[in-house]
Amino acid sequence: MTGITGCVLCGGTVAPDGHCWHCGEAQPAFRSHVEITTDDGAAGVSDRGKRHGINADAMALTRTGMWTIGVVCDGVSMSPRGERAARVAAEVGVTALAERLRAGAVPEVALDEAAVRAGRAVAALAASVDAAPACTYVAGIAGPEGIWSAWVGDSRAHWLPDEGPGTALTEDDTGEHEALAAWLGADAGEPAPRIRSYRPPGPGRLLLCTDGLWRSLPDTDTLRGVLARRRRAPAGGGGLLEDARALVDHALDAGGHDNITALLIPVAPATPGTPAGRA
Repeated sequence: MTGITGCVLCGGTVAPDGHCWHCGEAQPAFRSHVEITTDDGAAGVSDRGKRHGINADAMALTRTGMWTIGVVCDGVSMSPRGERAARVAAEVGVTALAERLRAGAVPEVALDEAAVRAGRAVAALAASVDAAPACTYVAGIAGPEGIWSAWVGDSRAHWLPDEGPGTALTEDDTGEHEALAAWLGADAGEPAPRIRSYRPPGPGRLLLCTDGLWRSLPDTDTLRGVLARRRRAPAGGGGLLEDARALVDHALDAGGHDNITALLIPVAPATPGTPAGRA
């Protein structure tokens, strides 16, 4: 992550949200490229892209017990400080998920409650309904009994198996002309996330991503194609961090028109036991 010593406009102090304390200017180098990992190999990469001054995407990743948890959010460009909304939603969402799973909640309940808490946290950022930061939201959980995803908006989750066909785990909340029909923010009301579960028959990866990635890699076949080509390359070793980098690099090579985020969680075959949950 690139460090910032002072505001690019006035030289003032940069706040934790990437804006100057003094003049309010967004800092172009703030979070321009971010990489995160966990000890089980999960990894995420987020890049500002080539056309935007700031990175309004955010991601968070953690492990608790047998669960690996990820959240990816995309700040709505037409809202004020969408990047702050995304960061707050990702951090609150992943924290709430870990807390509820540790307390024994089933994944569906944990995902629903975490999305609601993230939505309320974003709504609290608003100066008014007409000046409301907003973001999309997608969360994923992987454990021994399967994988789960929850979403609000058009950030996506995909199941990418090591072998066999993959599948999309989300459906965009969009209307006419691909306009967002659902998001987190004070102007969106209480979140009503949709939740989906899947019991994978073999190992693979759970991908969470923003539209900066899926607009150049719109389906599971193209996503898996990029990863397969990387692994066939002479220097194709490495793990999910290298896979996430490859996906982001593909979107950058395709023009990098938007912020780009790809987060990958390793998934082992589901073990017998309690059903993975409702679809």
